[in-house]
Amino acid sequence: MTALEWHRVLALRAQVFVVEQNCPYQDPDGKDVVSYHILMESGEELVAYARLVPPGVSYSEAAIGRVVTSSSVRGMGWGKELMQIAIEQTQKKFGVNQICISAQSYLLQFYQSFGFVAEGEEYLEDEIPHRKMRLYSSEGNLGE
Repeated sequence: MTALEWHRVLALRAQVFVVEQNCPYQDPDGKDVVSYHILMESGEELVAYARLVPPGVSYSEAAIGRVVTSSSVRGMGWGKELMQIAIEQTQKKFGVNQICISAQSYLLQFYQSFGFVAEGEEYLEDEIPHRKMRLYSSEGNLGE
């Protein structure tokens, strides 16, 4: 990833997670350096991003995190396409049959539409309600 691409990633994550959600927190958490990154652009603008976290870093399973879309493209299908790609690439890169996420509670239905299942009780992460969710595949064909 180039310096410019990384700058755009951090800017988008800060715009949504810190400014829009009014949640000051330390975004760079050490997981970025061991993760794969998906960037989706419209013209010159980074409009969607997710990181694919290897097993053993966030959870014992692989994880998808920092899923974000720019307010300029919300409701246009970018988030759905991003998650489909993230699921496929997590399976491909890590060869896993389970993927975990820490989902903001208001997005449970969105993630359930991809087959994720909520686990445990709701918890606060950076003062925002979240639920752990898991996507299972007994055949090793997540997202298909």
